[in-house]
Amino acid sequence: MSLIRALSKELEARSDDSLRALFAARPDLMSPAVPDFSALAARASARVSVQRALERLNRPQMQVLETLHLCTNTDTEHSASAAGVRKLIAGSTVAALERILASLQELALVHRAEPPHGTPVSGHRQRYYLPVGSLKDVVGIYPAGLGRSYTELVRLQPAFAQRAVQLVAELHRSGVSIQNATTPMEAALALQHWTSSPEALGEALAGAPERTTALLAKFRNWAMGAVPQAQRKASVSNQGADVGPVDWLLARGLLVPLDAAHVELPHSVGLSLRGGAIINDFSLSPPVPELGSTTAALRRNAALGAIAETLRLVGDLLHAVREQPLATLRSGGVGVREMKRLAETLRIDQHRAGLLLEVSALAGLLRLDVDSSSWVQPPQLEWLALPRQEQWLWLVNAWLASERVPSLVGQPANGPGGVPAAHRALAGNTVNALSAEAQRPDAPVVRKRILEILEELTQEAAAADGTAPVLDAAAVLQRAEWTQPRMARRFSSLIRGVLAEAELLGLIGSGALSQLGSAIAEDNPDEALGILGEHLPAALNHVLLQADLTAVAPGYLAPELAEKLLVMADAEGHGPATIYRFSANSVRRALDAGHDASSLLEFLREHSATAVPQPLEYLVEDTASRHGRLRVGTAASFIQSDDEATVLELAAESKAAGLGLARIAPTVLISTAPPRETAQVLRGLGLSPSVDQAEPGVVRLRRTNNVPGGARPIYTAPRTAPAEDDVAAQLAVLRNRRAEASGNHAGPVAGSGEAATQLGLETLQRAIRLKQRVSMNVVDSQGNSCLETVVPLSVNGGRVRVFDPAKETERVLSIHRIIDIEAAEELRQ
Repeated sequence: MSLIRALSKELEARSDDSLRALFAARPDLMSPAVPDFSALAARASARVSVQRALERLNRPQMQVLETLHLCTNTDTEHSASAAGVRKLIAGSTVAALERILASLQELALVHRAEPPHGTPVSGHRQRYYLPVGSLKDVVGIYPAGLGRSYTELVRLQPAFAQRAVQLVAELHRSGVSIQNATTPMEAALALQHWTSSPEALGEALAGAPERTTALLAKFRNWAMGAVPQAQRKASVSNQGADVGPVDWLLARGLLVPLDAAHVELPHSVGLSLRGGAIINDFSLSPPVPELGSTTAALRRNAALGAIAETLRLVGDLLHAVREQPLATLRSGGVGVREMKRLAETLRIDQHRAGLLLEVSALAGLLRLDVDSSSWVQPPQLEWLALPRQEQWLWLVNAWLASERVPSLVGQPANGPGGVPAAHRALAGNTVNALSAEAQRPDAPVVRKRILEILEELTQEAAAADGTAPVLDAAAVLQRAEWTQPRMARRFSSLIRGVLAEAELLGLIGSGALSQLGSAIAEDNPDEALGILGEHLPAALNHVLLQADLTAVAPGYLAPELAEKLLVMADAEGHGPATIYRFSANSVRRALDAGHDASSLLEFLREHSATAVPQPLEYLVEDTASRHGRLRVGTAASFIQSDDEATVLELAAESKAAGLGLARIAPTVLISTAPPRETAQVLRGLGLSPSVDQAEPGVVRLRRTNNVPGGARPIYTAPRTAPAEDDVAAQLAVLRNRRAEASGNHAGPVAGSGEAATQLGLETLQRAIRLKQRVSMNVVDSQGNSCLETVVPLSVNGGRVRVFDPAKETERVLSIHRIIDIEAAEELRQ
């Protein structure tokens, strides 16, 4: 029976509560909505959906599922029970396996099946299961880390097939108790029988070189390994006392060469090395890491200090970008020179500057101006006027929801092992800040899961004395590998960076998850705001002016005060207690920004806890008295005419106001627009100007950018369950469809097009594995249909390659031209 049809019947018999649980665990099954149970079963069996479901399974669930896959056969419908699976999983119990198999059945990854043929009557009282048909494609060629069988290796490795008969003959002549063979398949079966028990393999390894056991231990968790010159000629008869372990194993077929550099440990050898059990490390409880501890006070102070410092640096960064936008590279992102300049301005290292720049950009505090190809601060930015705790939550929400990974900045663009180190240096392949290479679509899910694991470990290790566990990357990765082993590789590549980013944002303090981090992990931002508002010191609104022309900030300053101080003084030093130094150049900078001496002195008196020192007052007044004797303005082009009246008339023309005209001489006007644009406007006024010197490149029209600062980012956790209303609507569709089918006396509904497609592919793939014939109803380009009986050979890219026994030819057919497919009638009998 078709596995999809069997699963469809099982899903149809479920209660509404069971279906709700299924949709909550696998929301992709109803996105978009499915029309009937046949389509639901087809989608639940699809490779992509099964792969997503497997990413949410923990280690015991994956171990049971892979073991069930290895001891069953979906083509012959050979099923297995919990009692049968228990024999292959050391340390398990039937009760525990029944619970896990039931949970996998709830997830529609396995379904109930009939007992295998020949099962005793007593065995029929047990529950038997089969996995979904696409599981083999999803788990890969090495389920549970075991290799392929000798028969499969002979079929897929022509070089080994040619060598297998000779290898078995040499073993037989050397006195090994192995059956002789005349064909590659017979040789594969002989090798498989010879290595099928731990005792027989132990006898074979008794005479191996001393390093052989250590070498085989490296294949304990994975069947493939790298070996130089793997296809070397190795013979039992030509081996002396100094033979190496690799040559010894190759000569006896205990390692099979795949290519010139890789070998594989066959399934029966790997299983015997494990003592006949597929799983030897089964445990229902996650490993408990050994953790250090820190006090609650240290954790709180470290987190609050990190938050205050980050908010201060982000404010300084926005001011620096407003003063001088960050230019981008042609390849995208901000280059090393710009990052070095920004780091020097902020007085921090380049790596930290890259993190802050990324966080600021993903929070919408910076945007890319396409006209100037530079990163600038949006006008009217709301973030600057918010209270400090809300500024922090803005950054955290944006970080949680972003598909960018700030910590990737500065790392190799191709990741570890992507490009050899020697070539990496030549290519300069490092991730630039704000470049596309820092994009990771799975970042929000991984980031959220890491925070949840931090919360789990913190709760488990909570102490009565109030100390908090110190959590490092190794402890989090160990737990992640148990809770979601299929996601372990993603965690391992991001976990250290995520922890560093979390520490920057105060979610981690002194190596431990802070109270703020715990609230965010539990999706409780209001609690986090309350904690931060209670403990974060209020921003200061005053400085201490010194007689040496400096102003000392005794703590974290309000963003408005810090921003204005940076206009009239230069910051020095590190940390919150910043020193601002006044000079003639810094005061002149403030005057250029539109301030005068009286407004500057008034501002200093208002925000100074001490009187304004006389030297500083003299500096401001003296610099202001000399300021403005020479004026420098902006002009992109000029207009000259011998007719003074024409110049006066043009200067007063309202339609030319967009040119920013200013009269600097009786017959000369200057314009803020480029020459070509200026000439175009003048021609529109009926004048005939000539351009003396053509502007290089393409003329750019000036645009007025009115893009606001943007709405405040609101983080929503990655949805793991669909909305209740959507589930109710989906259930109504399924139940109504079922009622229509039961009221139709002609028989059950055949199913939607989605189900028909999956059923056709299932039939094709099964026929390919079993080398069986199928009957196809094929439509040609003229719309004529023809029933054909063929043997499918392979399916790939929407096409199927078939062998026609009647014509003794091979053809390639497009799957969309096949409107019906089923096993040939003679094969059903």
